[in-house]
Amino acid sequence: MKIKIVLFVCSALLGAGVGMGGQTNSATLWLDTAPLTAQNVTLKLGDGTFVRVDVLGERLFRIRHAKTDRWTESALNRYGILASSFPAAAFTRADADGACTFSTRQAKLSVSLKGGAVSLATADGKVLTRQTAAPLLTASGGYNVRFGLEKVERLYGLGDVSRENVMRRGKAYECWVVNVNSYIPIPMILSQRGWGLLMNTTWRNTFDVGKSDPDALICAAPRSDLDYYLFCGADYRALLDTYTALTGRPTLLPVWGYAFTYVCNENIDAFNLINEAREFRKLDLPCDVIGLEPGWMSKYYDGSTQKKWHPGRFPIPTWAPKGGHTFHGALKRLGFKLSLWLCCDYDLGVYEEHCVAGKKPRSAAGKDKTPDGLPEIFYDEHLTNAKDKPKKAAKKEAPEGTEPWFEHLKFFTDQGAAAFKLDGSSQVIEHPARKWGNGMTDEEMHNLYPVIYAKQMACGFEDHTKRRSMIYSAGGYTGVQKYVATWAGDTGGGAKPLASMLNLAFSGHSNHSCDMDIGSVAGIHFGFLQTWAQQNNWCAWNQPWLIREELTPVFRAYGQLRYTLLPYLYSSAAEAAQTGYPVMRAMPMVYPDDPAWDSCMGQYMLGDFLLVSAYAKEVRLPAGSWTDFWSGQTFTGPSVLPVKVTSERGGALLVKAGAIIPTWPPKSHVEKGWNKEVGLLVYPGAPGAFTLYEDDGVSLGYRSGKFARTRLTCETRGKAVTLTVGGREGRYDGMPAARDFTAKLRLASRPQAVTLDGSPVTNAVWDAAAGTLTAALPACGAKPRVLVCE
Repeated sequence: MKIKIVLFVCSALLGAGVGMGGQTNSATLWLDTAPLTAQNVTLKLGDGTFVRVDVLGERLFRIRHAKTDRWTESALNRYGILASSFPAAAFTRADADGACTFSTRQAKLSVSLKGGAVSLATADGKVLTRQTAAPLLTASGGYNVRFGLEKVERLYGLGDVSRENVMRRGKAYECWVVNVNSYIPIPMILSQRGWGLLMNTTWRNTFDVGKSDPDALICAAPRSDLDYYLFCGADYRALLDTYTALTGRPTLLPVWGYAFTYVCNENIDAFNLINEAREFRKLDLPCDVIGLEPGWMSKYYDGSTQKKWHPGRFPIPTWAPKGGHTFHGALKRLGFKLSLWLCCDYDLGVYEEHCVAGKKPRSAAGKDKTPDGLPEIFYDEHLTNAKDKPKKAAKKEAPEGTEPWFEHLKFFTDQGAAAFKLDGSSQVIEHPARKWGNGMTDEEMHNLYPVIYAKQMACGFEDHTKRRSMIYSAGGYTGVQKYVATWAGDTGGGAKPLASMLNLAFSGHSNHSCDMDIGSVAGIHFGFLQTWAQQNNWCAWNQPWLIREELTPVFRAYGQLRYTLLPYLYSSAAEAAQTGYPVMRAMPMVYPDDPAWDSCMGQYMLGDFLLVSAYAKEVRLPAGSWTDFWSGQTFTGPSVLPVKVTSERGGALLVKAGAIIPTWPPKSHVEKGWNKEVGLLVYPGAPGAFTLYEDDGVSLGYRSGKFARTRLTCETRGKAVTLTVGGREGRYDGMPAARDFTAKLRLASRPQAVTLDGSPVTNAVWDAAAGTLTAALPACGAKPRVLVCE
């Protein structure tokens, strides 16, 4: 295991660091002083510069170029965004033909000893990418590095840097967080040839993907050390597995985070909040999270640590600020979790530096204090002699940032806030004149800020509650996926937000959504069929019961559909949390061999089996058999079908042959990551398999292996269809000994015989109109159960 030792430089010196290009560039200087091990090799080149290669895995290399052999860390390393330790990977080194080659069992990295140009190849020598010239360390302290591109090479990723395309070749992009236009740029890119690149910098940087030179990918930054990671893999699943092992797996939200989140009008008060919660229940509209916008605070858009409840809209009795008697308690009894809107302009880098130095500040406020600093035992001057009232000591104000940002939010969490929405507000806005407390200028801090904001929110919540966080943010950068969910900001719920979801999925980030457009059937369709779903009223009156009358039942039906599909979506999210492979997948991610998929930006795969269209007039089917989810009509691909938007259906929803889709009975809200009754929608016609994931739904136990998985398979041999519910593997707190499964199989004709574990089934139900057989598989647990229809 590699141990990192980082030199802490006091803030008085941080602002005058020297970049490794040898020029004073007002950058922070954080030296990597860890002794070199066998995994870290420094090469002195013929031109007098240096290259350092860290062999981090069989498919992962870190490369740094500099004018001296003093090595630095970026803030992504220093603040723990990127992984710092890796299992030792065996490799060999060979020096020949003017190059040094590092070979693992799966890859070869070669470095020219003349100028440092790098190439990456598979273990058998197939070149995946190569730099066409020696990397340039510029006079301004920046870099310019060129990778050659093959004629038919296609590249994806870069996060939310642009929503104009999914395949990035032919344009240039600036990785710089910008409100609306580029909320979550990520300086990483994947090639369909099987390699990936992450530029390890928080400075403003650019990717010219074949625009100025059609045959080159040019990465440049006016100021930044040249530090990057190269990796390879057989497919996008393997590439994302390696990338998220480095930058962090997508967080697994609490199960209710994948249900439905509703955000109220910003002018709502406590009474109408409860009334809206009751309206959801009365109208049978499933919902788990109800959120407040900035109107909940006494000071509108209060980005300080002194925020309070609005005394008129949300009066909180100071003598009893929390408990079942409050509106928080009422919401909890109705099955709702409360979400609070936040904005932040706090100097978060100061706390990060404290953590690096091992000096995490203690809580500044007592646990028995309200946001006003009042004790929970209230002293009323009208009922108590003034002399009996305790004197309040003058509070000495600490420098901004020394107290953890989340510290002031603990009170609201203890009251009942279970989720937080991180508005773009100050986190995506430039602060060109600001000198940050960690020594950075805004040019270096701007991209970093949304990530450490997400980090401190998620870690603060989890440390305080010992539960998973449901925090969603508008901004982000490298590594944001391991802390929070995100949404597409103030850009509505149309086709452009879909592009952001697909691009972020190619960039290792799965938990992304957008504000649902509930003014149309198409918007409702798209809004509910995402990784996580939310509707934001902001300043409008778009309550589901106040929209056009004919849309309310559509909203209800799609909401109930989502809740029915929760075990499928939750299992897919768990796969993302374990491998980096996202829930929503662009078509070229799943079908990489056909370039024509690059232009199909109005459709996507939701998990393994569901093909969804969004705002598209037609849907293109891949090869194989596909079934309309609602009508049961079957189509054969490859083909193109018109999308029929009706008064009830806002787009196409097609099921891939071989699908096994777990379902739950309809619910108004969810509390746990399992259900005693599980349905299975089975679509034979091709070999199929799915892994049902279950856990307690809310705790952090899944990170230490407290979860269970059940392998589901279906195969067809002649006229016999065999469905197997495998033995459940794993354990978690509260796990039931067994669950009852009910399978609905879509078959070409009524089977002559149905058996379960070899015994005849006499109570199976055949629906001739739908062409489905429904059969029970009770008491499924540790042992497999096998249903055969023939």
